Amino acid sequence: MGSKNEILRTLKPAHPRLILDGDAVARVRHIVRADPHAGRWYAALRSEAEALLEQPPSEYEIPDGRRLLSVSRRVKERVRTLALVYRLDGERRYCERVWDEVAAAAGFVDWNPSHFLDTAEMTHALALAYDWLYDRWDEGQREVMCQAMITHGLEPALEVYRGGGWWSQAENNWNQVCNGGIGMGALAIADEQPGLAAEILHHAIRSLPRAMGYYAPDGAGTEGVTYWDYGTRYNIVFLSALETALGTDYGLSEIEGFDLSGGYQMYMSGADRMAFDFGDCGLRRMSTAQHFWMGRRYGRPEYSGFRYSELAHPERNGGVLDLLWFDDGGRDVDMSSLPLDRHYRKAECMSMRSAWNDPDALVLAVQAGQNRDGAHRHLDLGSYIVEALGERWIIDCGVERETYQRHRNQRQRWEFYRVRAEGHNTLVINPDEGPDQDLDAFAAIEPQIEAGRSDAQIDLSQPYAGRARSVRRTLSMVERAYVTVVDEVHADAPVEVWSFLHTEAEVTLSEDCTEATLHQNGKQVSVRIEGPDGARFQVMDARPLPTSPDPEVQARNEGRRKLAIHLRDVSDLRLALRIDPVWEEYDRVK
Repeated sequence: MGSKNEILRTLKPAHPRLILDGDAVARVRHIVRADPHAGRWYAALRSEAEALLEQPPSEYEIPDGRRLLSVSRRVKERVRTLALVYRLDGERRYCERVWDEVAAAAGFVDWNPSHFLDTAEMTHALALAYDWLYDRWDEGQREVMCQAMITHGLEPALEVYRGGGWWSQAENNWNQVCNGGIGMGALAIADEQPGLAAEILHHAIRSLPRAMGYYAPDGAGTEGVTYWDYGTRYNIVFLSALETALGTDYGLSEIEGFDLSGGYQMYMSGADRMAFDFGDCGLRRMSTAQHFWMGRRYGRPEYSGFRYSELAHPERNGGVLDLLWFDDGGRDVDMSSLPLDRHYRKAECMSMRSAWNDPDALVLAVQAGQNRDGAHRHLDLGSYIVEALGERWIIDCGVERETYQRHRNQRQRWEFYRVRAEGHNTLVINPDEGPDQDLDAFAAIEPQIEAGRSDAQIDLSQPYAGRARSVRRTLSMVERAYVTVVDEVHADAPVEVWSFLHTEAEVTLSEDCTEATLHQNGKQVSVRIEGPDGARFQVMDARPLPTSPDPEVQARNEGRRKLAIHLRDVSDLRLALRIDPVWEEYDRVK
């Protein structure tokens, strides 16, 4: 990239130029006619647009005392849907409804720059309205939108850039969303405000690699698969807009690891594509519109196929970006040709499975990496998730929504059960009221993959520093048929050790409590203690230990329980578990 004065040298003079360029409308019309699934998606979008005609414009509200974000997102989704339907169908009422929405947002007192995601997403919304329907607005309407983007979006962003504000230096999704949303605003009004737009774009293009660098070397996000979706979506929206508006993304799409990141959701989701919801990830189905963009951009048909096969289901509909980035080049891709195991370095997560394209596959997912308290990570190093027989047997408890409300509850993240190690499928050593893993600890996975066995070996000594001299966990998939978990703990003085497995299955214990049978939807999984002698299972509620913090405002985990092993006064421990799907029983009831 040259100087900021050269950034706009190749600016496309006409509108629309943000993702939806002059050829896009004809292309989408053809796709909608030619592909039966795309036709269904568009019909759903048109129905949504019809329903929006009856809805009042959004109003300024900060329901949780901190965020305007829900309003910004609603405005963005409404604008995007209505504007695309108008461009394809040409009915003026859709355009008029867009104006009602953006005129209301332009009149807000601000776009809540104290929580800048709100500002960025709203700037993105008005940029699309301004650009996609530019030839339908009169001068007065354009001036209203342009001035709102400047006053409420670009000028506050410029203060952040010039002052080295935190999100411009960040390495997480805030960087991608804020740079992406603000960058869209700059591209939209670059004709009217070339100096301001050029400076904004200069800063955004230099800032974005800080976050994109975290995809190296293997493509994983460090905040989990659903935050990968959020950050990468805005990242790619901006890259796509740079290409359509300027003819270049200044090499951003070539940053190491970014081309590989389309596989991250594929590997870090289960046989039914539900997310491995470590950290603050939501439990939802994986695949996103950016898989289409990445599949075409990088020549990776498996990415496009992953998205296309998801949206081919008659109950699932694609959105605006799916139509704009549509790529059916992976429609017939053979997923079984992909490796069964994948280790992501730096993010330090790993998955192993018995097969692709088998809804009953045995799948093991492992979480290590950096605790990074406050960055959507939990104290969950060494935790894991197990699926088999079409069910998730060993679960992550998921997001604790109260961690997003700490301006109200005044609690530390690590005080909440779902964030603590005891709320995951890992070890707790010498429990007390403080954090039960070191807040800044890092643990790497050493993968060992050979015929008949795949291992994830994790040195957990750092997370449990001060509690034990060394801690090592090895999680294995053996013969693609069962899972083993082996923990080795060595301490200079006797310690108390807990091992937990969370589940939604019903549990029955053998008479000697060394074997637990999990029951779910007529299927079974066996969990057996293979050592040491004297170790026994107990079934506990999924709630804090008596020594732990127990905030009144936190999720109570109804319908969940945990298998626990409690060992006292141990200095040298080797705890071994074997987890077996009961295939014979499944074959009988299937």
